[in-house]
Amino acid sequence: MHQHLESTVLKASSCSDLQKCICAMLNRAVFALVSLSFAFVRAQNVTGLAPKKFLSLPLGSIKPAGWLHDQLLVQTNGLAGHERDFYDYVAQSDWIGGDSYYSSLEEAGSYWFNGMVPNGVLVDDPTIQAQTQQFLDYVLDHQDSTGWLGPEVNTTKPRYLWGRYPFFFGAIQMVEANPSLTDRVVSALYKFVALANTMLHDGEGLEDWTKTRWEDFVITLQWLYDFHPNGQEDILIDTMKMLKWTGDPWEDVFKQEYFPQEAVENLQNPFPVLTWHGVNMAEGLKALPATYRFTHNQSDLDAASLGWDLLFEYHGRPSGIYAADEYLAGLEAARGTELCLVVETMFSGSYLYQVIGDPKFADRVERITYNALPATLTGNMWSRQYLQQQNQIAAKNMTPDPFPTDGPYSNVFGLEPNYPCCTVNHPQGWPKFVSNAFVTTADQKSLVQVYLGPFSTNTTLASGNKVTVNVDTLYPFSDTLTATITAQKAFTHFVRIPSWVSNATISINGGSPRAVSPSNGLQAVSAKAGTTKFVLNLPSNITIESRPQGSVAVHRGPLHYAFDISRSQKVLAQNAEETQAVDLEFDATEAWQYAIDPSTLKFNSAVPTGDKLPSPIFDSGLPPFTITATACPVNWTIAGDTFAAAPPTSPACVGPTTDITLWPFGATKLRIGEFPTFEST
Repeated sequence: MHQHLESTVLKASSCSDLQKCICAMLNRAVFALVSLSFAFVRAQNVTGLAPKKFLSLPLGSIKPAGWLHDQLLVQTNGLAGHERDFYDYVAQSDWIGGDSYYSSLEEAGSYWFNGMVPNGVLVDDPTIQAQTQQFLDYVLDHQDSTGWLGPEVNTTKPRYLWGRYPFFFGAIQMVEANPSLTDRVVSALYKFVALANTMLHDGEGLEDWTKTRWEDFVITLQWLYDFHPNGQEDILIDTMKMLKWTGDPWEDVFKQEYFPQEAVENLQNPFPVLTWHGVNMAEGLKALPATYRFTHNQSDLDAASLGWDLLFEYHGRPSGIYAADEYLAGLEAARGTELCLVVETMFSGSYLYQVIGDPKFADRVERITYNALPATLTGNMWSRQYLQQQNQIAAKNMTPDPFPTDGPYSNVFGLEPNYPCCTVNHPQGWPKFVSNAFVTTADQKSLVQVYLGPFSTNTTLASGNKVTVNVDTLYPFSDTLTATITAQKAFTHFVRIPSWVSNATISINGGSPRAVSPSNGLQAVSAKAGTTKFVLNLPSNITIESRPQGSVAVHRGPLHYAFDISRSQKVLAQNAEETQAVDLEFDATEAWQYAIDPSTLKFNSAVPTGDKLPSPIFDSGLPPFTITATACPVNWTIAGDTFAAAPPTSPACVGPTTDITLWPFGATKLRIGEFPTFEST
């Protein structure tokens, strides 16, 4: 949760290593004294911005195709595409000037705008495009004479910077999609930058959420520097530095000696408490690569890479994401993951890949997108959770619940379970995955397909080389991908080969398949002037991931597999203005207490009728891929009265063996994703 949407802040009660915490706090105090010195900020002898490894393409250059296009249409026809029509926090009357902290650029409107701009462009929806244009016009038309954007909620509330940052991302995307907006948007941003720079030097605008999310503003400033410097390079760099040196110290948060190795509710955070907040952590992953661009320090990239690894080592989930039921939650399967955290980690991972170039970031984003994101939404995307669980045997009002900070309604599928932030923020997930699926190399001579799935792209590379690429695939529900490239001039095209692929082959222009030979995760394809066609075959083995208490998780390719528990459904609430917006309770209608024998796992593939997937694809019984396992019932207790206890270690079978079917995690709404094991022979 975020700035005005949260009333509870975790109060740390103890420290696992008191001496370490004291040292960290002393270091932080010294760091603050030094970093707040304007002389220190000015003393940085670095000019310009370091280049990124890869450059993103403007919004609209990449479009979803096939089942991914269907998925964007499901979102458009679901909750995300209709919030403007009925949802209080983003209805037009609440956009600007309302008394609610949620209105306009305080949070909700800013989030909504950031996600719906790319949604409207990617599916070419005129209604959504008109709504986002109206929102942009209203915000810019009502810019304060001082440069402030957004409402003055009342005469006593200070101006805080953070709520505008998602709006900036949305405005940038609108300029990319419609360059005629450039002058108006850039002019408004510079007026705000001048004001923000003065505020930062005066110590204003810096409440806790701004201090932890400073990197989003830095990225906006870097966009201005890269594309519209307008002779303002000095103030842009100075504002970047002020944001960093007045913000939370992510380079220290991500150090091995300070990073929490378990759920944090009983630990003392040596840094500001919000750095261990799940969504702040997701956004903070961008901080150090953004810092690197103006410091040019390799240590910033090293710290960012280490922080990414530590986060998933100590809090990661087989679904690709990490656990934070408000704050970092360790490895136990019943703990929760917030939906906002999912989409923010996807976006941060794309940014990390573009700056650093390590394929581990792209691999992780693809896993999250095809597992954790759809798992926390109903198939029709009209209801969403606040928190998803790796082992989730019910979605209902739970008392007690397994979440130390979040409420008992948190895993209900609904309009606004727990806090409302995820209702307005989740729509950025799918569109930004699509819009980051291709990049160019830094010299803009080559095109790179980062994410695997059905896409098309149309762009111009260096020397005016117009290139189009059409990718035909059912991936991740197929192992085969066909790409057709049309180019005016010869160039080198790259496609990512995921780390989980085994014995992959490529066939170019009908030639015999040959083994791929990727470098740093990328397979080079020599594309000639005219048309080049290549076919990738990307087989994967079933793999087993070790989890706590001796349990295991099952994977094949990018997909994590789970036992899809049959469920009953009860409507708990229905919105008065929009009857499709409902709160749903799900209860298990079959036994779920199984151990599996990993040696018996078998992959099964059903060819879709007409080579087309069902829409929506992420719901019970719909994906064409499954894995079967020999299983047996075991004694597995319920904690409280509605959630699964930790998987039993080395349990005995209490009934005969049977075969169970595991389905892609994203299609399950109640599930077991981490199993105890036994030997059936």
